[in-house]
Amino acid sequence: MADDLKTDYYEILQISVNAEPDTIHRVYRLLAQRFHPDNLETGNAERFRQIHDAYGVLSDPERRAQYDIVHERVQKDRWRLVSTGEQSETDFEFEDVVRLTVLEALYTRRRLEPGEPGLYDIELEQLIGRPRESLEFTTWYLGQRQLVTRTDSSRLTITAAGVDYLEQHYKANLHRRRLSAASEKV
Repeated sequence: MADDLKTDYYEILQISVNAEPDTIHRVYRLLAQRFHPDNLETGNAERFRQIHDAYGVLSDPERRAQYDIVHERVQKDRWRLVSTGEQSETDFEFEDVVRLTVLEALYTRRRLEPGEPGLYDIELEQLIGRPRESLEFTTWYLGQRQLVTRTDSSRLTITAAGVDYLEQHYKANLHRRRLSAASEKV
């Protein structure tokens, strides 16, 4: 169960925690077919392994019950971290920095990995160091402004408008991060 603390099987299968066994099975079959390594167009061995592991736990009633106990505790802990962070929920300047940081991560990914230019939410969370819950508003906003979009495989990617926006606002973001880093050292 140690890995279960780090892995959200519901997120991997893109299902609700209330999903019925039939739904879990159908979603698994769909995702497994899409990401199976033998699929030349969309195959992804790592993603397939994650999907298979998630299905193995969530399709077994006893293992799912054990996982749900851990999952619920982790989710409560994550929300507590989000709601008690140093930044106020209405801190517009902080949200602006987070938006630019998300765009910067997606920009870098697109430049370095043109064949796979997007990031899954979990990858973005790990890169930025912010829980998914605190990034939901950010990604929603960026999507509404058409600065980012989702691929068929649910990866978040930067759009041309996002690249333009980032390039126009990058220096201001860099300046703010330097000021923030300097104030933390004092």
